[in-house]
Amino acid sequence: MDQFGKHFILSDYGGTHDGWIGGVISGSPKGIRIDFDAIKMEMKRRAPSSHFLSTQRQETDQVEFLSGIKDGVTTGDPIEFRIQNIDIKPNNSLENILKPSHASYTYKMKYGIENNRGIGRASARQTACRVVAGAIAKQILSQYGITIETSIDSQTLTLLKDIENIVDFNDTVGAIVHGVIRNLPAGLGEPVYDKFHARLGYAMLSINAAKGFEIGKGFQAAQMVGSKYNDTQNEDFSFNSNIDGGVQAGITNGQDVNFSVCFKPIPTIQKEQKSVNFQGESVTFLGNKRNDICVVPRVLPVIEAMAAMVVLDFILISQIDPIQ
Repeated sequence: MDQFGKHFILSDYGGTHDGWIGGVISGSPKGIRIDFDAIKMEMKRRAPSSHFLSTQRQETDQVEFLSGIKDGVTTGDPIEFRIQNIDIKPNNSLENILKPSHASYTYKMKYGIENNRGIGRASARQTACRVVAGAIAKQILSQYGITIETSIDSQTLTLLKDIENIVDFNDTVGAIVHGVIRNLPAGLGEPVYDKFHARLGYAMLSINAAKGFEIGKGFQAAQMVGSKYNDTQNEDFSFNSNIDGGVQAGITNGQDVNFSVCFKPIPTIQKEQKSVNFQGESVTFLGNKRNDICVVPRVLPVIEAMAAMVVLDFILISQIDPIQ
């Protein structure tokens, strides 16, 4: 199983063509009443829909909890869950082709896998497990008043509106998503290697198709001068701006944490592309309609889930080493 987190830990398994995906959540505090309807809502946000951007694959994404929750309350033991894959229809005709910009070649070189049936862990299907863990983390964070919100960048929305009117659009597009974490206490984050924004960036870049991360003004900071950039403070320690995005020296300063994530176009497209097979012979690759046109809107709950797990991890660390 692959693992994320240090104190609130998700270990998950399964791929897009397996019978089940699932995981184990370790480190959840005991005595937390779980809102199962809220988990269902988060899963519904991530699930395929009739939206023109969404895959034709349809999954119920019913989460079955096997341990760690009794009478709706966490016991403090690891929380085990699983989700059955219902709509499994692998395209055998593409099994031997290296999918451009996908995991085919890198999995071949790293693991010796010689067909696309063996790269199911690279599929975004795995993100369903992240959303389960993130939904629980969000419920725990709500007790601290901490909330996480995401929105689609305005330029991405304009692009998506334009392609919606194109009949038989057979390509894919990228996206930028903005996130904000509210009501964080000052003092979360560790010096040097476990900076708050470093862990947050690590989490975001682990999401399928993510190619860039920035916090606060991000790359715009390179075009600014210090006198315009610096977040100055008043006598009551309040800030006059939030250009740093709520993190200074890798530690939260009590302001909203603002961040953005950039996603590349999904690599499987319905246009013919030249490629090679696993034997190195030239072939033509043509994707099918069982892939999204864009990561949004389905990626929004995934981003929120990963952010929630990062924040909860730091909250649990702060309880070991209390914030003054």
